[in-house]
Amino acid sequence: MTPTPLLCQIYKSPRQEEMFLYVDRTRGLDVVPQTLLEGFGTPQSIMMMIMTPERTLARVNTARVIEALKEKGYYLQMPPGGDARMRDQAFDVSGSADDQGS
Repeated sequence: MTPTPLLCQIYKSPRQEEMFLYVDRTRGLDVVPQTLLEGFGTPQSIMMMIMTPERTLARVNTARVIEALKEKGYYLQMPPGGDARMRDQAFDVSGSADDQGS
């Protein structure tokens, strides 16, 4: 069975360089917790893309993004540096504590 591609809107944070929010385009920003948006700042749309397992992303595991989009409707990509699992857990975006991230 071929996975259904997801239409994803990507936003950058005006407060934190290299922090991005991936949102399921069909669900929009309404699914993103208010506390996360408060820390993120007003999302600035930078692009839309179709997410498929074959797509390669620069600093994040595509499968993790797709899983989060399906489960919660969003995925928060933190800036580089530090332990990816600890950053993901701090923002409750990790689908699995065993995944090392990128």
